[in-house]
Amino acid sequence: MTGPDRPAAGTGAEYEHTAVPPGARKSLLSVAGVWGGFPMCLGNAVFGGLIVYNLGLREGFWAILAGNLALLGYVGVLSHHAGRTGRSFAMQAADAFGPRGRLLVTGLLATVVIGWFSYQVGLTGTTLQQVLGWTPVWGALLGAVVYVALTVTGIRALSLVGLVAVPLFLLTAGLAFWYAARGGATASGALSYRGHDHGITFWSAVGIVVAGFADSGTMTADFTRWSRDGRSAVYATAAAFPFGNTVAYLVGGAVVATGGAAHPATDGGSFLGLLDGHGGWITALAVLFTLANLGSVAAHCLYNAAVGWSGLTPLRMRPLAVLLGAAGAALALTGVWTSIVSWLQLLGILVPPIGAVLIVHQFLGRRAENGEAAGSATTAPGAGTGADTAAGTGAVTGAVTAAGGPGLPAAQASGVPARRDHGLRWPATASWAAGSGAAWLLHHLEPGSLDALLGFCVAACAFGGHHLVTARVRPHAPGGPAAAAVAAGAARR
Repeated sequence: MTGPDRPAAGTGAEYEHTAVPPGARKSLLSVAGVWGGFPMCLGNAVFGGLIVYNLGLREGFWAILAGNLALLGYVGVLSHHAGRTGRSFAMQAADAFGPRGRLLVTGLLATVVIGWFSYQVGLTGTTLQQVLGWTPVWGALLGAVVYVALTVTGIRALSLVGLVAVPLFLLTAGLAFWYAARGGATASGALSYRGHDHGITFWSAVGIVVAGFADSGTMTADFTRWSRDGRSAVYATAAAFPFGNTVAYLVGGAVVATGGAAHPATDGGSFLGLLDGHGGWITALAVLFTLANLGSVAAHCLYNAAVGWSGLTPLRMRPLAVLLGAAGAALALTGVWTSIVSWLQLLGILVPPIGAVLIVHQFLGRRAENGEAAGSATTAPGAGTGADTAAGTGAVTGAVTAAGGPGLPAAQASGVPARRDHGLRWPATASWAAGSGAAWLLHHLEPGSLDALLGFCVAACAFGGHHLVTARVRPHAPGGPAAAAVAAGAARR
């Protein structure tokens, strides 16, 4: 059945308000292109250069690798659930935090990624100024128009631009290193680079890597819901973490270690300066690289924002992409994008606890729902009442619905009477607040520590503890879980 909320597969629909049906899912290469091309960008090379400038190449390498392995575990778990269900981040947030909680969580992240979009737009302006001598405002405006157009095209465009951005990044970086080698740079000199120890510790470097994708990594469901199954979603995620993100960071680090960065303390591993003065073709390649590479990141961030806000409103992704893109471009033109460190600190404190709550809910919450559904499908001896029959029928109907209508809430899909919970689910929200508070406290008491990891662990333990305690104290009605489910549903009505 098709309609305004369930478009026919193959029509270019983005399924903002429903789960992606099996017939509309994409191949592994397509989804891997979406994720793999996302982190291979000049911005991550800049951060990689800053890390190596402070830690040296060898210690910087281990910090970058550790951060990316942490991202693989974190984003991979969230991606597996999205690939299995086809549900967006906003839908998952509604399951864990409740309808109003979804507004808070999804609204926060869908707004924060607009800041990352603005950062890419602003970086486009300054980069084109460096390469072509343009005024940054005009370069930023050009970038904004191109990036919004890419986003409006939809998930197919994200996959295509990602598949183009990866080889283009490697080609451009390879040329930069070739020119650096002609200028006297050597591999032995890069390996012996020890850094300058200007305040970034090993663990704060790991935190920078994690925080760089804390937002879109938590919202991975908007991308990996297009995967054919959970395993394919994890494989697609691995194209970004550890592969693409590690390569981008290490390229920037190697630029600094070889002496190819003009201002490593501020510009990190930006390597476009190495391409200056080598002819018109190289300049044209640098411009193409800038638009394709930064455009890939900007379009991904804007897509996250548009899908997120469309999940909170009746609006579609495409008109929202235009509106939010205009707002992000305006932020870039005001110069707000230069305050990126503040965004990173905010993300490192607030976002990982959200992912922790989602992961715990997916494991413990789903186990509880499956237990209730299994019980409701079994009729207790001597209890062949109409209520029990209805409960069993509900379980079967829920199983069919779960297969063909994954857009329904998990409780309905399992056959358990849906909770009439139209507000905030306080256990999830309180766990998020506890994790964020712990991370914020550690961030201010011990700068450079693993505040993001602490926030994740505190939120996971708090929400997991809530699930375990409520599972033990939950009353069991006579007649087993089926009768308990029916009694609970009758009480709610």
